[in-house]
Amino acid sequence: MNKCLINHSRSPPHTRELILNCLTYALFTIVTLCGIWLLWDVSSIQNFMSDKKDTMVLDLSRTQEVVLESDSEQPRARNVNCTFWDCLNIYKCGQNEHDKLKVFIYPLQEFVDEKSEKVATTLSAEYFQILEAVLKSRYYTSNPNEACLFLPSLDLLNQNIFEKNLAGAALATLNFWDRGENHILFNMLPGSAPEYNTVLDINTDNAVVLGGGFDSWTYRPGFDVSIPVWSPLLQHYHPPTQFSRDRKYLLIVAQLNLLPLHLRTIRELSKKHADQVLMLGPCEGTDLALRCTRTHHQKHLEYPRILSRGKFCLVGRSLRMGQPDLLEIMSQNCIPVVAIDNYVMPFEDAIDWSLATVRVRESELHSVLRKLSVISNVKVVEMQKQVQWLYNSYFKDLRSITITALEILESRIFPLRARSIRKWNAISTNSRATFNPLFLPSLSPKSQGFTAVILTYDRVESLFLLIQKLAVVPSLQSILVIWNNQRKMPPHLSTFPSISKPLKIIQTSENKLSNRFFPYPEIETEAILTIDDDIIMLTTDELDFGYEVWREFPDHIVGFPSRIHMWNNVTMRWHYESEWTNQISMVLTGAAFHHKYWSHMYTYALPGDIKQWVDEHMNCEDIAMNFLVANITNNPPIKVTPRKKFKCPECTNTEMLSADLNHMRERSACIDRFSKIFGRIPLRTVEFRADPVLFRDNFPEKLKRYNDIGSL
Repeated sequence: MNKCLINHSRSPPHTRELILNCLTYALFTIVTLCGIWLLWDVSSIQNFMSDKKDTMVLDLSRTQEVVLESDSEQPRARNVNCTFWDCLNIYKCGQNEHDKLKVFIYPLQEFVDEKSEKVATTLSAEYFQILEAVLKSRYYTSNPNEACLFLPSLDLLNQNIFEKNLAGAALATLNFWDRGENHILFNMLPGSAPEYNTVLDINTDNAVVLGGGFDSWTYRPGFDVSIPVWSPLLQHYHPPTQFSRDRKYLLIVAQLNLLPLHLRTIRELSKKHADQVLMLGPCEGTDLALRCTRTHHQKHLEYPRILSRGKFCLVGRSLRMGQPDLLEIMSQNCIPVVAIDNYVMPFEDAIDWSLATVRVRESELHSVLRKLSVISNVKVVEMQKQVQWLYNSYFKDLRSITITALEILESRIFPLRARSIRKWNAISTNSRATFNPLFLPSLSPKSQGFTAVILTYDRVESLFLLIQKLAVVPSLQSILVIWNNQRKMPPHLSTFPSISKPLKIIQTSENKLSNRFFPYPEIETEAILTIDDDIIMLTTDELDFGYEVWREFPDHIVGFPSRIHMWNNVTMRWHYESEWTNQISMVLTGAAFHHKYWSHMYTYALPGDIKQWVDEHMNCEDIAMNFLVANITNNPPIKVTPRKKFKCPECTNTEMLSADLNHMRERSACIDRFSKIFGRIPLRTVEFRADPVLFRDNFPEKLKRYNDIGSL
């Protein structure tokens, strides 16, 4: 290019030709670059416009009109045998993102019959909100080729407001219908007079129905999704936040469409127990936001706010299975009493309704008050809190209902992303309730091992025997002996058994059971095995296996002796039970692994005067630790190995704490006392036990890692 920079006026003829060639080359370069830029710019504009075009806009003015001809094809009848495995093509799912659900929404269309000019269905405000919720969610995709599920813009929420034949024909015209495969249809009010079927009365072929009126006969488990019936009264309503065990009425009945048989039963109850049952009916006019008492002097009451004056509220059978009353009741923190046989509750696959509702058989409706009256006030408040949490999490608006339904579908298609049932139902809004406050890795490092903390008083012989047994456990790192006797010095270290692991002795200044949980600086490992000096029957394999289980669940208490708490309907108190059962809710810390974080929490953050009470009464420190861990994590303890007997015959004497007749009574009182301090019963009852995989199988011992596992 430097050759082109020559003074033109002084250049010879051959130089002029060189300059002309250079100018031609420069012009050609400029034109080429401009062409490339123009092509790129047009392409980018087209791509931008294409993106804008592909993204759906919920604008009713852009609704496309589709004419349905008289001979339009109808879908096949609903496949009642559909299952997840044969009516859903999962190979359409997760094409670009391997574990995420994507939903394509059809453009807004208005289907019109060519002869009658009737419209198949009109778009309701409720269905518009459902479409908008999907459109703005992480599930939406504008590309049908990467969609897993397809959502028609055809409003099928209320069967009373659409033409069944036209709606069926409209479904068959959808571009990607393909016999309804991977299509989802929302419907809250199925059936029409006089049959009032519990499922949508149009041909839906293999489509998934998200319905609000399923019974156990029409619901296809694992395929359909049961959703609630939305109430327009809740559109702009703010529910209360308070709870009360002293609400005026035990039961409120405000449902307007109860069957006559049930209506008569409730009337009889309200006459006999007027102080416990409030029965409401419609007022003059059609205002659903008012209810009136069924007396000669009718009093207008604001609905659903009046439901907040009852502990329990009835959801009874009417012509339709699903009722908006359920959400209206939940919005007032009233506990639903569901007296509808075979009704599939909303989101039943994920929600444990036993925590928030009372189910009553229709034939036993006359005895409903007797069943409700035995439920304690503590339990009532717990259920009220669960009702409020479920409502705010899954039912408070149409967006929440829609997203919850899609998450349930996603959990079926991508089970590795699914929440556990516990997480679906745990009240995580409680500031004290988190799932892993330690932020620990999923598997604790094996090399670190555990520290055995032995609480002892004066049983030297059994102490020495226990030390010898612990010393040969491969995962043991060190032993810390807590000598709880201030009147007598511990044996000299030279008299202790000679072992290869570090051993330290600490003599406490006071005889307290809480000393076993003090966060001693000598404890250098994360895992602590707290063990009594008379638990000498555990084998090396049992202890090593217990540590391996704790490594997988480091935020749980993992141990050997198990117990359970039960409610006593006679005394109306909690009862501590040590008998052998299939359920457990506590693992005693006389032989249990826990993270050293819990020792710190027990010592410095135990609520109320629990720690002082334990030290004064020399009892219940293990129950307090179970309360503490369960309250913070919402996790149950884990029992390992089938061993049930833990008492040492050689150690039996009249000085043992367990020999005191008041010991068991005090432990029951502990549960009552601690539950009041914590404000709830955080203990979780489970039927679960961890055992080595092969220890009961007929395999050569050399193939088993743990052979010496104790029996019952």
